[in-house]
Amino acid sequence: MAGTISSPKDAEEMLRELTSEIAATVVGYEETIKDFLISLAANGHILIEGVPGIAKTTLCKAIATALDIQYGRIQFTQDLLPADITGHNFYNLETSKFELRRGPIFTELLLADEINRAPPKTQSSLLEAMQEKNVTIEGSTLPLPEVFMVVATLNPVETEGVYPLPEAQVDRFMTKLTMGYPSDAEEMAILKLKNTVEGQPDKVMSREHILDLRRLAADAHAHFSILSYIRDIARATREVDDLELGLSPRGAIHLLQTAKANAMFSGRDYVIPDDVKTMAHKVIDHRMIVSPEAELEGLTASSITESILAKVPVPKEEHGASGKTKE
Repeated sequence: MAGTISSPKDAEEMLRELTSEIAATVVGYEETIKDFLISLAANGHILIEGVPGIAKTTLCKAIATALDIQYGRIQFTQDLLPADITGHNFYNLETSKFELRRGPIFTELLLADEINRAPPKTQSSLLEAMQEKNVTIEGSTLPLPEVFMVVATLNPVETEGVYPLPEAQVDRFMTKLTMGYPSDAEEMAILKLKNTVEGQPDKVMSREHILDLRRLAADAHAHFSILSYIRDIARATREVDDLELGLSPRGAIHLLQTAKANAMFSGRDYVIPDDVKTMAHKVIDHRMIVSPEAELEGLTASSITESILAKVPVPKEEHGASGKTKE
């Protein structure tokens, strides 16, 4: 797509074009692609959970190719050190000087594969990069690219040799997406695709397009009633006895940002309550900690979020001619 993305309608068309292009390489997961772009447009990071072999890595690489941005991958293991991610200074014998060897974090889309296989000290090496978009190496702070995104994958099956993610790091992931098994028709389409010579998706977007999307998403109008709705949802999570940890203020901000991006990709320049509901589970569930007693009773973060959405009153506002809710 040439030129700039100057309106929500352009963003909606770009989403269709990107989804169509990636579908030629990765079958299914259209909703995941949209959620991926929502987090990208909202300037956030993503956790992806799914069993091995369902194309988590393939999908990320295909999206990076279609977006025409730099792609880097780190396989997290128990012996991975923070310096293996950020980089380090080394003594160059030829020049007799210390020189910086940048780590793989200096990219635009970083895939942290099986992030929970590395110990907390190594996982925490991503904290500064995810929040400040800087990396500090032996006292020197270096900026990361303007377009920078961490996509971390989790394997929900294995429980041995893995480490839980620190709450501070989990809270920095804007959304958590789940990739399940494909349907019968999709699995047959995958087999047909693999029975031929595979190609790579064409470049559909550019860095400039990503910045356009971020500007449009930030400019989407959220009425005061929408802000109150998000606040009420956040506060409701902190009052649930079955939760040890509710939604943080950062989580509430992420819910607002993703709702605005969802509105943009729906062709609107204003947010409606359905945008908040659409993103609620993806933003809230992974941040909440359910008490052990509640888990024994069969309660999950998802079911608690659903009960909160059913309980918190939904704002009802009329829309003006501009498409924005009246004050």
